[in-house]
Amino acid sequence: MEILIVLLVVVALMVIAASKYKFHPFLSLLMAGIIMGFVGELSEEEITTALTNGFGKTLGSIGIIIAFGTIIGAYLEKSGGAKTLANWALSAIGAKRSILAMNITGFIVSIPVYCDSGFIILSSLNKAISKSSKIPVVVLAVSLAAGLYSTHVFVPPTPGPLAATAALNADLGLVILLGLVIAIPVSLIGFFWAKYIERHYKNISNNHDSVTDSKNQTIPKTSTAFMPIVIPIVLIALKSISNYPTHPLGEGLLFDFTNFIGNPVIALLIGVFLAFKLKTNVKEATHYDWVTNGLKEAGIIILITGAGGAFGSILQATGIGNIIGNKFSDSNLGLFLPFIIAALLKTAQGSSTVSIITTAAIMAPILASFGLDSSMGRALTVLAIGAGAMTVSHLNDSYFWVVAQFSGMNTTTALKTQTVSTFLQGIVGIILIMILGWIFI
Repeated sequence: MEILIVLLVVVALMVIAASKYKFHPFLSLLMAGIIMGFVGELSEEEITTALTNGFGKTLGSIGIIIAFGTIIGAYLEKSGGAKTLANWALSAIGAKRSILAMNITGFIVSIPVYCDSGFIILSSLNKAISKSSKIPVVVLAVSLAAGLYSTHVFVPPTPGPLAATAALNADLGLVILLGLVIAIPVSLIGFFWAKYIERHYKNISNNHDSVTDSKNQTIPKTSTAFMPIVIPIVLIALKSISNYPTHPLGEGLLFDFTNFIGNPVIALLIGVFLAFKLKTNVKEATHYDWVTNGLKEAGIIILITGAGGAFGSILQATGIGNIIGNKFSDSNLGLFLPFIIAALLKTAQGSSTVSIITTAAIMAPILASFGLDSSMGRALTVLAIGAGAMTVSHLNDSYFWVVAQFSGMNTTTALKTQTVSTFLQGIVGIILIMILGWIFI
């Protein structure tokens, strides 16, 4: 029990260091790993070896994928491609259903783009729709934020679920397919909540006009904006289908070809080249500049992800998985355990990505003890962690402040609308995931 108590103390200290003292999670995760190594009676050499091997193994599996994903996001942001997707949703669904349109737009945009960035990109569109439709900007903002948040925590190649997929050795194609299945109703819960609060809020005056929508900007075609997102997802899903035990695509040349182009590295690389078509104005910044911008964003994400892998490697080396498994094997918590760990971490320290990575590191050694070491079990564990990592967004979460500030909400309004929305989304998410678990595990 001593090592479990120390683990709880270490995680609590990580939360306090991040939330109160703004200590960077990259250093927190590495320090936590070193402390756990000594508590687990590992030698100095074993600690450093586990740290470096865990860091390298994690980055070897997803470092390039994260980089490609952020490059695609940078192109969608800078080219106006994200606004193209929003305009498509409005025209397809209708201006009268603008609340639903913004929810769907957020759902699509946040697959490659961080939810914070996606909200900032689309906030000017939110204001314009609010002005023309008389729908309170708070309502549109909550609906948009819910759509963005859903794919942010459930659907790779968003870095959080991608990192958890790698840490738990889950099938990426299966995570994407199941992630979309869960993310759709979870996103719609945010939409229904936005519709519910519509009658309670008058339009709030917005003095935050730092983000403006340039009418003179030439935005990409809809098909061009969709391709960097849809094509990689389709290719990765095809690989997962081709590897199904019944081999629906055979075992010959088509199987080999599908496995190659469906490899996440190759699929996302194809997405990057498709994103190049989004840049049409050659007089502005070069492709080099846009790629560099995406890589700068990727750098911090990659390092935190690697540190999470290092922390997980130390936990595995200490044998804590067997200890936790023995203590809780009769508790029947199943998929609820990763959910509650991630929810506590998220609520306490604010970052969904850090919550996902840390929880995945804790869960990796103990999957077998909870009967979650099958392909389906690993995929659903990733999603259970994602559901916990959205429960709840409040004052210590940067996304909370992005939604509030760019929508003109005061803190009380944001807590009553955005925070409640994320709570409802997380609860519905874990209920659906546990239902799938009961059926398939």
